[in-house]
Amino acid sequence: MSFLRPRTLFSVYEILYHALTGKDTFRVFPAVIRSFALTSTKMSKSLKKIVEETRDKNLTEVDMCDRGISNMLDISGLFTLSNITQLVLSHNKLTTVPPNIADLKNVEVLNMFNNQIEELPTQISSLQKLKHLNLGMNRLSTLPRGFGSLPALEVLDLTYNNLNESSLPGNFFYLTTLRALYLSDNDFEILPPDIGKLAKLQILSLRDNDLISLPKEIGDLSQLKELHIQGNRLTVLPPELGNLDLTGPKQVFKAESNPWVTPIADQFQLGVSHVFEYVRSETYKYLYGRHMQANPEAPKKNNDKSKKISRKPLAAKNK
Repeated sequence: MSFLRPRTLFSVYEILYHALTGKDTFRVFPAVIRSFALTSTKMSKSLKKIVEETRDKNLTEVDMCDRGISNMLDISGLFTLSNITQLVLSHNKLTTVPPNIADLKNVEVLNMFNNQIEELPTQISSLQKLKHLNLGMNRLSTLPRGFGSLPALEVLDLTYNNLNESSLPGNFFYLTTLRALYLSDNDFEILPPDIGKLAKLQILSLRDNDLISLPKEIGDLSQLKELHIQGNRLTVLPPELGNLDLTGPKQVFKAESNPWVTPIADQFQLGVSHVFEYVRSETYKYLYGRHMQANPEAPKKNNDKSKKISRKPLAAKNK
């Protein structure tokens, strides 16, 4: 599954963050390690020099990781680089993305991981060739109208923002080319039923939200290979989850740290394969139906997300 996270989406900081926190599964290859040396070389160059060299040599990759950038418009000539296919702006201090982003019409990989971005322009949906978009560890509480009009998008990382089900524009689930969707560390209580429209999805990460239920349409994701739902408020699983094959040696199903009802908790003690066998049973389907009809009160929130870095005032974060 390594193709879903190309080396250009990573930096040494991201790898260390994931390694230390155990957030999601991905593989680190020698190509990633070799890119660190290239990054350190670029650090000695001015932003102006990077732009000039990219234009003069007709380069397709621009790496401006960890340069203290607070405004993309301050990078003279950046938006004239219409031929670049990859732009890395991770670990900076960006708070907005200007509408000029639409001028980078050939961009396929856009990495803005770990900034302070609070909003995106509607023009971002003009990036018709965009395949990989990393907006993890920002301050987004909503996505712009028309965000779902990205016809080539395969990997979308929105980890560690302030998003919930009302943050998504009406056409979000038109992103039918998605193969990996990372929504962990947000504020979702409900996963919209339209999730079932993402038929090509192979990785879905919903870890550490406030989910109180999963829609039955999750069972329509027939190509799903990884599902991360740990650290939520889930008590039951929809029987339709049993339609999926998530128990093999190449599949990943993570569901710990949820207040499961006793029958499901007992199956987890025996192993993931037992959980899936159980949710497929007629006994469970009956019990699930009774449980949902009873409309039980949702478990209380355990995590105080007011302390998230993404919710602190910008001045406090920058100290």
